Amino acid sequence: MNKLRKLVLASLAVPLSIALAACSGGTGTPAASSDASSAPAGPKSGTLTVWCWDPAFNIYAMNEAAKIYNKANPDVKVEVVETPWDDLQTKLTTLAQSQETSQLPDIFLMQNNAFQKNVINYPDLFSDYSDSGVDFSQFPEGVTAYSMVDGKNYGLPFDAGTAITALRTDVIAEAGMKVSDFTDITWSDFIAKGKQVLAKTKKPLLSGQAGSSDLIMMMLQSAGASLFDAQGKPTITGNDALVKSIEVYKELVKSGVLVEVNSWDEYIASFVNSNVAGTINGVWILGSIQTAKDQSGKWALTNLPKLDGVSGATNYSANGGSSWAISANADHALAADFLKSTFAGSTELYDTILPSSGAVANWLPAAKSAVYAQPQEFFGGEAIFAKVLDFSAKVPKNNTGAYYYEGRDAVSAAITKILNGTDPAAALDEAQKAVEFAMK
Repeated sequence: MNKLRKLVLASLAVPLSIALAACSGGTGTPAASSDASSAPAGPKSGTLTVWCWDPAFNIYAMNEAAKIYNKANPDVKVEVVETPWDDLQTKLTTLAQSQETSQLPDIFLMQNNAFQKNVINYPDLFSDYSDSGVDFSQFPEGVTAYSMVDGKNYGLPFDAGTAITALRTDVIAEAGMKVSDFTDITWSDFIAKGKQVLAKTKKPLLSGQAGSSDLIMMMLQSAGASLFDAQGKPTITGNDALVKSIEVYKELVKSGVLVEVNSWDEYIASFVNSNVAGTINGVWILGSIQTAKDQSGKWALTNLPKLDGVSGATNYSANGGSSWAISANADHALAADFLKSTFAGSTELYDTILPSSGAVANWLPAAKSAVYAQPQEFFGGEAIFAKVLDFSAKVPKNNTGAYYYEGRDAVSAAITKILNGTDPAAALDEAQKAVEFAMK
């Protein structure tokens, strides 16, 4: 470990009370202490500013949480600022480097795979949950681990990223198939069936954003594989599961079963506008799928294809998942109480947001809700969320490492080169060196 990293890690031990006393992002009572339990009894008042993304999912969930919290605390205002993930990460980096922490919101959402690295690199941006009153034993240990540094929780887990295959039943029926034909299959089976659907309907089964490695990351995790070893060292070169995943992706594109698009908005539009017959992504994608009201009853869910000939391959994976951070600039007592009372304490919240957004909770008490077993009209009357819970229990664990996004971005660049004719081994070797350089 180099000296700079040691200094950064050491700084995590510095109490944040000085920063909390110096500035407060909320407009309520200033947080003289980070002990949420010491806040005065009775209704709270003040304003909480929140940065998060995705109107159909995270923003919707936060607004619903505000409505629930307002029942007991009508004088608390929650202002949500739509902030795409890439923009949010850029803002955090800029504010940390300029030391303009007064511009932080009270609460912001973080991708789980990026959480530890941000806390380690920018500790002055975060408050920990030590005195929040949140019971973290009510969350899966593997999920809370994403946002823990030196034994402290810096994030409150929100949504599960369990991966699903979502298909248009009416489209695949034109090719003489049903969703059971895509259940418990391999990727070679999926491509063969996708070719049949394309020939009969002229519609690809899938779409994906060009230059993104999300689908390949899901393939990797489905086999319990990763871009990093147990010590966090990159394993991009000579990674058999990665090579196989890239081969599958290349064949998906070459066959036309997957069409690449240029942006996230185009990706969403591809299935909302019926240009493709399905998608594979984290369950959170259901919020976007259900914006196409005219497609109600025409979708079904199943598990993922598994990699052919790869040891440990399964039909289950995950993509994404996120956690709520409390900034060092926050009205800590108010922010902590709000999150504890909603995302870590309200079955009503999850019962409300689950059907329309697909927000499968990481908060374990929510899974006992009867809503999970209710038929969902949009998905052909099937109790899809009970199915997703079953999937989530079978997702293999893998080691993402603190430099997950550097690894993912390097592999994304390699995929583009490989699709354009670069030798796969050479492209992956270059990606390995890029990550090793970033880690220095």
